[in-house]
Amino acid sequence: MENNVRPENMARITTAELANAFIDEQIKLMREQVGDKKVLLALSGGVDSSVVAALLIKAVGKQLTCVHVNHGLLRKGEPEQVVEVFRNQMNANLVYVDAVDRFLDKLAGVSDPETKRKIIGAEFIRVFEEEARKLEGIEFLAQGTIYPDILESDGVKAHHNVGGLPEDLQFELVEPVKLLYKDEVRVVGKALGLPDSMVYRQPFPGPGLGVRCTGAITRDRLEAVRESDAILREEFAAAGLQGQVWQYFTSVPDFRATGIRDGKRAYDWPVIIRAVNSVDATSATVPELDWALLKKITDRILAEVPGVCRVLYELSPKPISTIEWE
Repeated sequence: MENNVRPENMARITTAELANAFIDEQIKLMREQVGDKKVLLALSGGVDSSVVAALLIKAVGKQLTCVHVNHGLLRKGEPEQVVEVFRNQMNANLVYVDAVDRFLDKLAGVSDPETKRKIIGAEFIRVFEEEARKLEGIEFLAQGTIYPDILESDGVKAHHNVGGLPEDLQFELVEPVKLLYKDEVRVVGKALGLPDSMVYRQPFPGPGLGVRCTGAITRDRLEAVRESDAILREEFAAAGLQGQVWQYFTSVPDFRATGIRDGKRAYDWPVIIRAVNSVDATSATVPELDWALLKKITDRILAEVPGVCRVLYELSPKPISTIEWE
């Protein structure tokens, strides 16, 4: 498509039939582009990169190598799901990199949100570069660029573009979903047989839980975020709110509050529940949740998550607040 412009007459992908036609077309185009060469993909487990991975597996099979970097800032169960879906079920060439200690050591003592973001982004590029250099014959880099990324940034957004790679690693790009909107990518993902938990994954910030563990990240507080978030998502799903509320998560701020545990004074963290409804994230409203649901979530978090003595529900809309705390 000339200048990466989405044609006005391009049909919206809303059904499985249209999705299958799109899949067939992209498989043909990618086979023509790649030929017998090799492709590299940074696979986060989000819907965009997962759909690109599934498309390329169908198109070129073992010519694709996926690199999944676990930086320790993913939600509970997400790294394991990437391995299960792509290595065990789809038989993909998947390189799993356990870089948890590396990232968390770099982030130790860093409290400024923008500095944290830069460290996470730069370290990801370095890890990806190291893995790319271990592979031979890679000529193409696949990316999960989607159409809003192009509209918003006159190019591809940094969280999809593995920018910053050295000059000798400037691969030719493969971007099969670059003319699709997010809802269309999800329809394609369903048609490709990806699990709903991956296809309908909530919006997730590039730095992951790093911006939900506010201030300087500590491992114990990071685990409190991860475990409380898992409880929240489990209870929302049980209450039928999955897909009804646009986004929901927990944050654990970098301060403590007084509590009582086992008859003794405790000095532990609060967990903040955040739930919002939005169309495009430029504005957001806060849903009125059932009191019994909030109480059940609170009881579980206080009983199951170490180091927590309070649970709060945030009521701030966007604007004037933002969706994420950092």
